[in-house]
Amino acid sequence: MGQVVVKINGRDFALRCADGQEPRLRRLAQYVDAKIGEFVKTLGQVGEARLILLAALAIADELSDANDALERGSSGEANDQTTDAAAEAASGIDNLTQRIESIAARIKTP
Repeated sequence: MGQVVVKINGRDFALRCADGQEPRLRRLAQYVDAKIGEFVKTLGQVGEARLILLAALAIADELSDANDALERGSSGEANDQTTDAAAEAASGIDNLTQRIESIAARIKTP
């Protein structure tokens, strides 16, 4: 069992996690600490419980938005058409890039 100490709002917390998950837990704790830091900047130190609650609600809101976007993005056939159009656009951009590079090479060549 892994163990890591994270700092949230200037306070150290010792946590246990599955072996190998320490870097992920540190990264998540840094994200939570940053969210709390945003609230501290705007509201001040309004109490640890309130700051943690605000951070949790903000993160839950972000997660909800991400889940909604994921559901909209996996709408089946419409998503396939969007993917096909994006692939065609990328191919067209690649072709234009090659043509521009070819022209630029000719201009540089005496």
